[in-house]
Amino acid sequence: MRMSEFVIKEALIPNLTQTTKEGVIREMVESLKRSGHIKASQVESIVKALLKREQLGSTGIGHGVAIPHTKHEGVDRPIGTVAVSHQGVDFQSIDNEAVYIFVLLISPLERTGEHLRALENVTRNLRNETFCRFLRQATTADEIWELILEAEGSA
Repeated sequence: MRMSEFVIKEALIPNLTQTTKEGVIREMVESLKRSGHIKASQVESIVKALLKREQLGSTGIGHGVAIPHTKHEGVDRPIGTVAVSHQGVDFQSIDNEAVYIFVLLISPLERTGEHLRALENVTRNLRNETFCRFLRQATTADEIWELILEAEGSA
């Protein structure tokens, strides 16, 4: 599953304001709510599910990247967003470095295969140093979206 198939363009965050793990997760979930893809009544349970996943081990995979993810009954298809922090966030990443690029993924409970394929695709894209460098420099949602499409070869 390609990033453009689950990332919600209207929920992209080119300049995160939050500086803590919970704050970043909450800001990203709120952006999905504002875009109309998550109900207001689901925000807290989704944030809680994402934080519970973080307790198993940080989704900060190193090199300034984190992929917070969970499965939740409140979504009927995989959805997500991308956020960029220009100052960096301590996300307890595996390399103990600050995180600048966040890709959030929320999938339906019963769609494990799609969830794993989406994570695999995100990881592959985020291993590309050029893609990450340009993402970190992005200042608008449109720039982030164009980079995602370009990385997939569909721009």
